[in-house]
Amino acid sequence: GTIHLFRKSQRSLVGKLTHEFRLVAADRRSWKILLFGAINLICIGFLLMWCSSTNSIALTAYTYLTIFDLFSLVTCLISYWVMMKKPSPVYSFGFERFEVLAVFASTVLAQLGALFILKESAERFLEQPEIHTGRLLVGTFVALFFNLFTMLSIRNKPFAYVSEAASTSWLQEHVADLSRSICGIIPGLSSIFLPRMNPFVLIDIAGALALCITYMLIEINNYFAVDTASAIAIALMTFGTMYPMSVYSGKVLLQTTPPHVIGQLDKLLREVSTLDGVLEVRNEHFWTLGFGTLAGSVHVRIRRDANEQMVLAHVTNRLYTLVSTLTVQIFKDDWIRPTLSSVPIANNILNLSDHHIIPMPSLKAADNLNPVTSTPAKPSSPPPEFSFNTPGKNVSPVILLNTQTRPYGLGFNHGSAPYSSVLNQGFGIPGMGATQGFRTGFTNVPSRYGTNTRGQPQP
Repeated sequence: GTIHLFRKSQRSLVGKLTHEFRLVAADRRSWKILLFGAINLICIGFLLMWCSSTNSIALTAYTYLTIFDLFSLVTCLISYWVMMKKPSPVYSFGFERFEVLAVFASTVLAQLGALFILKESAERFLEQPEIHTGRLLVGTFVALFFNLFTMLSIRNKPFAYVSEAASTSWLQEHVADLSRSICGIIPGLSSIFLPRMNPFVLIDIAGALALCITYMLIEINNYFAVDTASAIAIALMTFGTMYPMSVYSGKVLLQTTPPHVIGQLDKLLREVSTLDGVLEVRNEHFWTLGFGTLAGSVHVRIRRDANEQMVLAHVTNRLYTLVSTLTVQIFKDDWIRPTLSSVPIANNILNLSDHHIIPMPSLKAADNLNPVTSTPAKPSSPPPEFSFNTPGKNVSPVILLNTQTRPYGLGFNHGSAPYSSVLNQGFGIPGMGATQGFRTGFTNVPSRYGTNTRGQPQP
C-alpha cells in the first residue's frame, strides 16, 4: 500500500479518553474527586448487596441517590477538564457546553431511575413481599453519611450553579413554608432555614427520614406495605428535584436566552441604538454558552460618514458588561439610487437624445359643437375648463426631429437668433405636410375668431 510519511496515527476512542483522563489526573485538585469516586463505588456495592438481602425497594430508591452522587463527581471532573482545555478551530466557543451536557445527562438518568422505582412499586402493591429489617437501618445511615459528606466536602461548580439558577422544586417550596413557621417561633434559625436549602441535601435528609419511619412501622406492626409507599415517596421527591434542573440545562443546550437577563439586554440594546452614528440594531441573538457565560451576535447599521472602529468600540463596551462572548458586525448605510427608466424602450425608437415625444391634442372638425357650451369648438382655442375631453385622454404622440444634441430637448437653436425666426420656427408633425407656428400650433386653422385664413373674413 501507499506509505504516507509524517502522518499522525489515528487514535481510537478509548485512547482519546485515556489521554484526556491523564490530563485531568495530572491536576492535584482532581485527586480528591477520584478518591471520593472510589469510596462511592465501594458504598454502592455494599448498598446493593444490602438491598438484595433486605428485599427493600425503599432502600434501593435511596441507593440511587448514591449513584447520582457518582454522576455528580464525574461532572466535577469534566468541569476541571473544561477549565484546562482551550478553544480549538472545531470548538471555537470552548468546551463549556460539555459540563452542561453532563448535568443534563445526570439529572435525566436520576429521573429514569425514579421511574423504574415507580414501576417496581406498582408491581409490589399487587403482591407485597416480606421485608427484612436486619440491615435496613444500617444501610440508611451509611448512605446518608456518605451523601452528605460528599456534597459538603466537594464544591461542584456546575450543580451549585444549576441548583441556584433553576426554579425551586415542590419539596423546596413546602420546606420553605415550614421553615418560615419555625423561624417565626425561633428567630435564631433564620440563617439556616430561611434561605433556599440545597435540594440535594434536602432530598438526602427526607429520604433517610422516610426509611427511618419504614423501619419503625415494620418493626412494630410488620406493616410491609409502608416500604413500597416510602419507595414511591423517595422516587417522587427525586423526580421533582431533578426535573427543574433538567429543564434549565436543556434550555441552555437549546441556545435560548435566559429569562432573567432579557430586561437587561433590552436596556443595553436601547442604549446602543442611541449612540452617535448608529442607525439601526437588528438580527440580535443572545444565548447561554455555559453556566454563567452569555454569548451573542448583533448587526449594527451606521451612517456613511461614521467611524466604524469608534462605533464598534462603543457597542462592545456597552454589551460586554453582560455578554462575555460577543460578535458585532458593522455595515454602513447604502443609499438607494432610483432608476432612470423602468419601462423597456421599443426597438423602432431611436436614441432619446434625437427624438422627443410630446403629447399633443388630436385635431377635430371645426363644425363640432361643444356639448357643454353653445359656442363652436375651435381647434385654436383651448378646451373649456370643465370639458370631459381634456388633453391627456386621447393623445397622439408628436415626434420632434433633432439634428444636433440640445440640452433642453425642445428643438430650439441656442445662440443669437432673431425674434422672428424663433416665432416662425416650425415642428414637423407625422402625417401632415404643413408646418405649425409657435403661437397657435397649426397654420391651416384659424388663429382668431371670425377668420378662416390669415386676413380673410369669414363668410
